[in-house]
Amino acid sequence: MSTPSTPAFWTTRRRDHLAGYLFVAPQLIGSAVFVLLPLGLVFYYSLHEWNVLADTFSFVGAENYRALAGDPNLGPVLRATAGFSAGLVVLNLGLALLLAVLLNQRLRGTVVFRTLFFSPVVVSLVAWTIVWRFLLQDNGGINGALDLAGAGGPNWLRGEGTAMLSVIVVQVIKNVGLNMVLFLAALQGVPADLHEAARVDGASAWTRLRRITVPLISPTILLTSIITVVGSLQVFAQIAVLTQGGPGTSTTVLVYYLYQQAFQFHHFGYGATLSVLLFLIVLALTVAQWQLRKRWVFHEQ
Repeated sequence: MSTPSTPAFWTTRRRDHLAGYLFVAPQLIGSAVFVLLPLGLVFYYSLHEWNVLADTFSFVGAENYRALAGDPNLGPVLRATAGFSAGLVVLNLGLALLLAVLLNQRLRGTVVFRTLFFSPVVVSLVAWTIVWRFLLQDNGGINGALDLAGAGGPNWLRGEGTAMLSVIVVQVIKNVGLNMVLFLAALQGVPADLHEAARVDGASAWTRLRRITVPLISPTILLTSIITVVGSLQVFAQIAVLTQGGPGTSTTVLVYYLYQQAFQFHHFGYGATLSVLLFLIVLALTVAQWQLRKRWVFHEQ
């Protein structure tokens, strides 16, 4: 009498599962090492006070968070951060959409202009900012051009009303090409017959843009808005090179304030607390944008 054969351990199903786990393992390990572990360490350090100069590391509990709640500089820093983010998002997305609509037309030279507008994206951020620092100085290239035109210019990076505007414009010119390309790709996916039918019905160009184009590219608008908002909250190099947070605290955004506390004043525990605050702000804004997608995104309605 023959005994039943034992089923093989490495069945086709198990081999497929193992192959899947092996393919996703690098991404999971990378996320754990470079995302989850640093987040955990930041929260851990926010509960301690680490004095590098005195070589002390002590547990202080919620003391750093109480100091955060009573920090007199936090209000101006958050206002500067909100102003920078709002200005950057409005100008970047508005200009990127306008350029994409113009470059989507069948005109001569559009390839040259696409390259021209996108080229700042691939330029080194620090090199780009250093060039603009020289251009925006009191005796820099921009004021020199204004002098030739008979109009004097201010000290762009040292004026209370012009410093933040200058930083925003420099950042918009640097990154508007990326959103422009994303919008251009989305515009080229809009069916031409919809525009033709609307044109036959007497719809103006503005009506076609508002009623047809914008709803159909709304997923791309949502994506670019999330990318731009998150990027605006992480700006550092531009502030460090152009204004160093001045004049006063008018351009001291949250990331630069974090840098000052941690690496200039050596308050690493408080710097970690500011990092936790930044993470919560980014998380809240991203979740809010994602939850509002049913009102913004055409395909979610």
